[in-house]
Amino acid sequence: MFKVAGIALSCVLVASVAGAAWVYWHLNHNIKSVDIDSALGDNRPARAVTTPTGPESATPLPSGALNILVLGSDSRSGKRNKALGGGSSEGARSDTAMIIHVDEGRSEATVVSIPRDTLVTRPSCPLESGGSTAEAYGVMFNSAYSVGGPVCAVKTVETLTNVRMDHYIEIDFAGFADLVDALGGVTVTTDDDISDEDSHLELEAGTHHLDGADALALARTRHGIGDGSDLGRIGLQQKLVKALLDQVSSSNLLTNPTRLYSVADALTGSLTTDTGLNSLTELMGLGQSLKSLSSTYTETVTMPVVPAPSNPNRVVAEEPEAGKLWESLK
Repeated sequence: MFKVAGIALSCVLVASVAGAAWVYWHLNHNIKSVDIDSALGDNRPARAVTTPTGPESATPLPSGALNILVLGSDSRSGKRNKALGGGSSEGARSDTAMIIHVDEGRSEATVVSIPRDTLVTRPSCPLESGGSTAEAYGVMFNSAYSVGGPVCAVKTVETLTNVRMDHYIEIDFAGFADLVDALGGVTVTTDDDISDEDSHLELEAGTHHLDGADALALARTRHGIGDGSDLGRIGLQQKLVKALLDQVSSSNLLTNPTRLYSVADALTGSLTTDTGLNSLTELMGLGQSLKSLSSTYTETVTMPVVPAPSNPNRVVAEEPEAGKLWESLK
């Protein structure tokens, strides 16, 4: 499944429950992390140059542009993930990948989806156990996570885009469903009827308020819409991104401590981040810096693609359009 921009926004809401030491300790220890910067070293695209916040500023919060790679893992580890995933396949893939580009000032964002079926050059990636993976040509984008985990996913995205990923966030099936349930569900409008045996989702066209399991099924749906390709599924996932942002904004969580804690617990318990976001303090700081971001000022796009010459069931980046998109994120 996927991690969405609304997840980062939710972090600011943790602040009101973090005053209790034991609550802070619990939420802080929920977070899992991977040291991507150390693994990849300096052989990466340069960090964006941002305008520093002057000493006269009323807020010390960072305001520079950010690029965050958000992956949805389809891991079946654990009983709930296996049940929600509808299968028993081993390992995990990144069936959803989004680059969240936050503009300087952090009040506007662009969410760029990368189709999992995109054929790419997968670079050689360092392995946690030592050694490295072999460079591979013309392989599916989501194979990077399968063979080399978060580190290889980040390196593959940076190789594809020549854009530095400032942060990494990952969420799995159960974590996404729990987050939606903690928020009280999410309201989504679908343009067409959906009937997908694989995701077990049956929806008539129209507006629906979905619980976590159904929202997850909507995000996984591909065979019940359009031509059954990943591009149709991406459209549904982008609807969910904006719907979650709206739900966070309308939930009045600060007046409901019980729900607030549930959201904070679901959020921190479902995340794997880079080490730059692996504490409650860092997540809260990011969330507070994004407090002005809303669905109105969040644009969703998909990397421009065309059918792959070698396989009509796969796609490749369409140039020069894709290159222009990546340049706009720098």
